[in-house]
Amino acid sequence: MTLRFRDLLERRGDPLQLEVLTGDAGLEQPIPDDEVASPGLALAGFTGRFAPRRLHVLGETEITYLTSLPETELRRRLEQFFSFDLSCLFVTKGQPVPAALLDSATAHGVPLFRSRLKTAEFYRRIKPIVEEAYAPRTTVHGSLADVYGVGLLFVGRSGIGKSECVLDLVERGHRLVADDVVLISRRGNDVLIGQGHELARHHMEIRGIGLVDIPSLFGVRSVRQQKRLEVVVQLEDWETAKDADRTGLARQETTILDVVLPKVIVPLNPGKNLTVISEVVAMMHLLRYSGIDVAAAFNERLIRRMNEQRGLREYLQEDYE
Repeated sequence: MTLRFRDLLERRGDPLQLEVLTGDAGLEQPIPDDEVASPGLALAGFTGRFAPRRLHVLGETEITYLTSLPETELRRRLEQFFSFDLSCLFVTKGQPVPAALLDSATAHGVPLFRSRLKTAEFYRRIKPIVEEAYAPRTTVHGSLADVYGVGLLFVGRSGIGKSECVLDLVERGHRLVADDVVLISRRGNDVLIGQGHELARHHMEIRGIGLVDIPSLFGVRSVRQQKRLEVVVQLEDWETAKDADRTGLARQETTILDVVLPKVIVPLNPGKNLTVISEVVAMMHLLRYSGIDVAAAFNERLIRRMNEQRGLREYLQEDYE
């Protein structure tokens, strides 16, 4: 995903409240980095650790410092500062921009923006925008649904019934996120967000019927724009399923974009109620998230009972009366 500086000006709702002070210069360039930072000591002349390609924010402290310098010293500092290959500059709190700063930015073709937002709020709003644009991405063949607030990603061979399962879940009140093609991006270190392709979003292909427009049939509450992936449900044919767990103790995992997710293998045979099983998978995940592990608790009770029975047998064997 390529994000240009012009895109920041044209975002819906104007979340950054930007005005450009240097005209069209550099607005078509892609944003080179997802890091947002203050130039800090670089304005004072220490550039040993300075990273010029970041998005640099000048808050009240930086602007006050620049305006406190004599004109000659100010231009010397700015000349040194702009000798680096800067990407852009943002001035927050709607502060007046020193003429020397505006002249230097214009001369070097560096976009200079001003925002009415306070510095902390500007950081809070711009970071998700650039992180989303530079997030690692991949595409998975499958279907993604929101079941009781849990993002279930259904995978399996073509024609095994992924779409039909999700359609049944939607009919039962759950929500479709994406069908057939799931676009996945990683946010931070361990959060995966899935969404559908913009052209096929909220449509499903049901064999024998064709394309189905889910919100038109079931209403706008039947779909979500995106959802966090939390559990992978792998559908397999009964004859070929070898690793299906029967106790819940042998947890399986899979990795997407270096993020480890729990995986549940569901073998299919005629008549199996896959929809109810999917709901149980989601509820079991919520139970584990709240600290309740049914399989582990049952295993502990079983071991305790076996130990009790072993102690009784040992007592009876030693009773010689």
